[in-house]
Amino acid sequence: MFEVECPCCQAILKIDPETHAVIAHTVPVKPLPIQDLAAEVAKLKGAGARREEVFRQQFEAEKSHGKVLEKKFDELFKRAKENPDTAPPKRDIDFD
Repeated sequence: MFEVECPCCQAILKIDPETHAVIAHTVPVKPLPIQDLAAEVAKLKGAGARREEVFRQQFEAEKSHGKVLEKKFDELFKRAKENPDTAPPKRDIDFD
């Protein structure tokens, strides 16, 4: 018999070389997901504040997003008015 470690779950498999069958397996002991409950609660409270900060930043960015797009459009429109003879660039679909 020889032992092989499973690449998926890290269990130890005992394999019989004559029959090529798994005779026994040992499942590894998983550590507890939470060691200190108070530390995990404190981490979750801090995560809430971080989420609020990220939400506030994204909200402010979204409010100014329309203004940025409007300025980009105005600049491109001004360029198009200055050079009306310039054809739009060819797209991949236009070459077919």
